[in-house]
Amino acid sequence: MTDWDPDRPVDFAEAEEFLRTCYAELPKLGPVEPRLAVVREQIAALGTYTHTHAELVHGARMAWRNASRCIGRVYWRSLTVLDRRAHREPDRIYDDLVSHLHLATGEGASRGRLRAVISIFEQAVPGRPVTRLWNDQLIRYAGHRDGAGIVGDPQYEQFTAAVTRLGWTGKGSAFDLLPLVLQVGDADPRLYELPESAVLEVPIAHPEYGWFAELGLRWHAVPAIANMRLSIGGVDYPLAPFSGWYMGTEIGARNLADARRYNQIPVIAARMGLDTSSESTLWRDRALVELNRAVLWSYERAGVRVTDHHSESRLFLTHMERERRAGRDTPADWTWIVPPLSGGLTPVFHRYYTEADQRPNFYLDRFARDLSATGAPSAVRVTLPTQRGAHRTGARCPITGQTAPIPDLSVEFLPGDAPALDAGLLDAGLLDAPALDPDDPDPSLIDPTAFAPPAHTNGTHPDPAAHPIVRGAVPAGSAPPPIPAEPVPTRKRGLRRLLG
Repeated sequence: MTDWDPDRPVDFAEAEEFLRTCYAELPKLGPVEPRLAVVREQIAALGTYTHTHAELVHGARMAWRNASRCIGRVYWRSLTVLDRRAHREPDRIYDDLVSHLHLATGEGASRGRLRAVISIFEQAVPGRPVTRLWNDQLIRYAGHRDGAGIVGDPQYEQFTAAVTRLGWTGKGSAFDLLPLVLQVGDADPRLYELPESAVLEVPIAHPEYGWFAELGLRWHAVPAIANMRLSIGGVDYPLAPFSGWYMGTEIGARNLADARRYNQIPVIAARMGLDTSSESTLWRDRALVELNRAVLWSYERAGVRVTDHHSESRLFLTHMERERRAGRDTPADWTWIVPPLSGGLTPVFHRYYTEADQRPNFYLDRFARDLSATGAPSAVRVTLPTQRGAHRTGARCPITGQTAPIPDLSVEFLPGDAPALDAGLLDAGLLDAPALDPDDPDPSLIDPTAFAPPAHTNGTHPDPAAHPIVRGAVPAGSAPPPIPAEPVPTRKRGLRRLLG
């Protein structure tokens, strides 16, 4: 966790270090000395400088490469970087966030073939208020207090209560999508709901247990971290949502399994008829494995990209070897790299790693953490645009939170309860999510306008012919039976807060 002063002038030494590295890795940019002279003048006059598009793209990819808590960095070069720095109006930013999800999710026959995407908005300038999204991830589920318990995700009970006081109305179901709260500078915060077409969800079933579908479980396809600050060469970008895709354990061993989240392990154990009289029967372990099998099987059946922890662990070692050959260190946090299921069976478990704050990188400052954990104070006035997003009467929708206070994310990305922290905002796959296949085209060449959101933004279901649903995946809005959650127990969380 870091404290951040938006009015702090850029340190030229940090800018120089980044630019020398960037230009050395991209020889096509030419000599760096003339560029350093211009940057020195800009910092002296304005306290900051402006990145070129090439510097911004490579800087964002370097930040992912340096994210010590991300196991999926092998594809860092494939990150699609959307330059949104000139977009400052809240409605335009909202449209950009919708476009981000459409691009990350895929369209038409490619829907479900997820890709890693980052949208970078206006940089922080000394003396100028910054733009923030209060949500820790673009897509998260509400937690509704219902008597002594919570329906939905207990991680977001306080945030749900806050946006409800600000005028949002949810359905009270277990998978209500939270609205986005956007604040541009000192202006009043604005509340937006994502259109259903932008949120792809996967119903969770099991390859053998037919009753599993009766639990009504589901999860969204795209983990998108939204409140981490991207820092490149001393320049900070407070709004830079980053998305990838899930490693199955982020959903099956964290989001749906944690006692302080959806707490489904006792439910599954009971349906399996397991002996829960003693911990030595390993009933928790057996139920956890079946839940993770269900998640992987459901996503694969739906045609939605997901990865398993064994494959991803091997790919991380591939990444480390590539970086070694390139003459670079690979910073890694063992407590995040080792998966929360069968850790000792993965090759990443039996190693030591170097932890280092290498920059560029992603950071979570305390102010952003507090906003995502508790929401706005009730005294803050929020503007509710009447024609933006979904119906105000329905529950409609972030790469990624957790329960309780959010722990230190000082060196991190996107896209699981990532994504994927003690109230871990990276539970979605920001940090634990891999990017594209090696044979994918360079995503930086993709025209983002091709993935613009559909014209309708009133929250109704899109035309099925125009927006076919991938096998088994469902659009947001189809509410399964509510899943009652047990009262949140007070339990100290250990060190191993792994992206989920």
